[in-house]
Amino acid sequence: MANRGMLIVLSGPSGVGKGTVRKAIFDQDDNKFLYSISMTTRKMREGEVDGVDYHFVSKEEFENEISTGGMLEYAKYVDNYYGTPLKYVNKMLDAGQDVFLEIEVQGAMQVREKISDGLFIFLTPPDLMELRQRITGRGTDDSATIDKRMTKAIGEIDMMQNYDYAVVNDEINDAVEKIQTIIKAERWRVKRFLPDYRKQLGDVFK
Repeated sequence: MANRGMLIVLSGPSGVGKGTVRKAIFDQDDNKFLYSISMTTRKMREGEVDGVDYHFVSKEEFENEISTGGMLEYAKYVDNYYGTPLKYVNKMLDAGQDVFLEIEVQGAMQVREKISDGLFIFLTPPDLMELRQRITGRGTDDSATIDKRMTKAIGEIDMMQNYDYAVVNDEINDAVEKIQTIIKAERWRVKRFLPDYRKQLGDVFK
């Protein structure tokens, strides 16, 4: 039976560039992570593809998944639901596959409660002015929504204390390199080796 895979959680405030950094990681030739595609009730943006960028569903469909225990995590953000289906993630981890999640901060805290041995990385902007410029540059939100996102972002940045590592997304390639270094180091933590060796020791002394 394969050793359980590692769950890698990348999150941070809206507009910090989580999707861009995650895509750059997955574009690497040696990438072996599985990306767990999130589910959302927000409208599809230009250029996005259902089942590739997100699973786009109705509010009723999402709330049904919540009520039946089908979500690893979920959050309501600026009047839309975002979340991660539970069944797929557990299936892949049990098969020994590393799973990469790119999710909002609220959702990451739910995952931490359920899968405590995951690797939690917080992607942060160089400063708040840069974050506002990035959100405004999308051209998808009105000024009132931008203000809502910025207020939310300030609270989310304070949640950085609950993560294992923080990476400043100033330059994409630099952020990608730092994240890959963190993941490589994390694989050698004693806590990831110990369960297997304890099992082997138990088999020896049976």
